[in-house]
Amino acid sequence: MNIETQLRPSVIAEPEPETMIERIARLAQSDLAPLVQDIDQKGHYPEDFMRAAGAAGAYSAHAPMTTGGEIDIESAVRAMSAVGEHCLSTAFCMWCQNALAWYIASSENQTLKATIGSKVLTGEALGGTGLSNPMKTLFGIERLKLKAERVPGGFSVTGALPWVSNLGDDHYFGIVFSLPQEDDAMVMAVADCGADGVKIIANDDFVALDGTRTFAIQFRQAFIPDDHVLADPITDYIPKIRAGFILLQAGMAFGLIRNCIDLMEGVGNSLSHVNCFLPDQPSDFRETLAALQDEVFDLAKTPFDRSDAYFVRVIKARLAAGEASVAAAHNAMLHCGARGYVRRGAAQRRLREAYFVAIVTPATKQLRKMLADFGAA
Repeated sequence: MNIETQLRPSVIAEPEPETMIERIARLAQSDLAPLVQDIDQKGHYPEDFMRAAGAAGAYSAHAPMTTGGEIDIESAVRAMSAVGEHCLSTAFCMWCQNALAWYIASSENQTLKATIGSKVLTGEALGGTGLSNPMKTLFGIERLKLKAERVPGGFSVTGALPWVSNLGDDHYFGIVFSLPQEDDAMVMAVADCGADGVKIIANDDFVALDGTRTFAIQFRQAFIPDDHVLADPITDYIPKIRAGFILLQAGMAFGLIRNCIDLMEGVGNSLSHVNCFLPDQPSDFRETLAALQDEVFDLAKTPFDRSDAYFVRVIKARLAAGEASVAAAHNAMLHCGARGYVRRGAAQRRLREAYFVAIVTPATKQLRKMLADFGAA
């Protein structure tokens, strides 16, 4: 070895930067996992974690607020699933936040993107979706609950929504209202919880997900400025956002299913001699989860595809995710037995949470109606 070689500094490879999903997984383990029992049993709202997740990039992968930005729904789903492994309540709040970001990023309202939109991406502003009633309305299940009239600079909105989640006095959420004086044309906008005429009302306790800040909302001639409008009318806008809205929910299902598999495998050493007689095994759910992920992530590549064939695939994937969540949690309960049946047992909590995946809009029954409407039941 010559002297030049001896003196040359060795090259040490720099570590790869931590990915957003890895950051969220680490944050969930360190900051969220210790709160899970308080979230489940005391209805604690993990606001600090929600804001920290935004700072770590959890809400920005799928929702570029500038023209030409990459739309990465898969990464948003993976980040939610990392959180859902610990707590479905928090994963659902993340979906609410991601949906709000999706609405704004998919609109043509550049002012809204630069103001509220940019804050939603970082977690500086938090909020919900408000689309449960409109989604049901558009598929003939309910009547639209909000009505409005045009006023100088915006709209005056009146009505009430029974269920809106991830809310607080300084939060935002999406709404759809009709204009009776304009043949009931529909407009979609972002509402401010702290605005005059907007009132948050507490709801009943839930069997799970009480930590999601889910409230009823009253509008009494609440002013919605033009700067907050997402689409007027919604005719072309809803088909644009509907697939992303639904696909993002897969993050809740994937995380819960993965943890249920872990719960089943965790009792294998002590109970495998009897659990082997159960018809559904962890390996079955690993195969199911892998297939679901493949389908959702393939669909996530083209979220603005408006064809009926594509949307039917989206509906079927969401339906399968909800059914697999309930099945995985049910079997985690059976595999764990009595140790999962205690008040602080993970299995019974995951079972209660799993039913939410099946009933949150679009619920299992609505998804099946939607398939029937498309002639794909």
